[in-house]
Amino acid sequence: MSQPELSLSLQFADPRHRALLPRHKVMRWIRAALELPGELTVRIVGAEEGQALNREFRGKDYATNVLTFDYSHEPVVTADLVICAQVVEREASEAGTDIAAYYAHMLVHGTLHAQGYDHEEDDEAACMEGRETEIMLGLGFADPYPAA
Repeated sequence: MSQPELSLSLQFADPRHRALLPRHKVMRWIRAALELPGELTVRIVGAEEGQALNREFRGKDYATNVLTFDYSHEPVVTADLVICAQVVEREASEAGTDIAAYYAHMLVHGTLHAQGYDHEEDDEAACMEGRETEIMLGLGFADPYPAA
């Protein structure tokens, strides 16, 4: 099965993890989650920018791991994914997970959101988490939602 076309803009407002995120890996991780062709911008930000965006667009005054701004789902998935480097670093450490693997998970998670997946309701969460697990395992990473 061929992977969907992907146009990617990769930006580093916070360059601390640039070496962990080479373009070819970011493209591979996003493509694994894409179901249709995509035009995505991925911006790695610091805590201040992440908090400002989360506050402005979600009304939550803290930096979060990934924000997805989806503009279209069909015929081309068009979205911006904003990932906060400090939050990824902290959450990966707390979970005992490799930072690159955690970035891969956040990119897969954000890409699924860009296509309309959600996790507000239990049934939606189960569907989305199942899809994330399938993609992450397919990429050679561990299950991001191991059984408790």
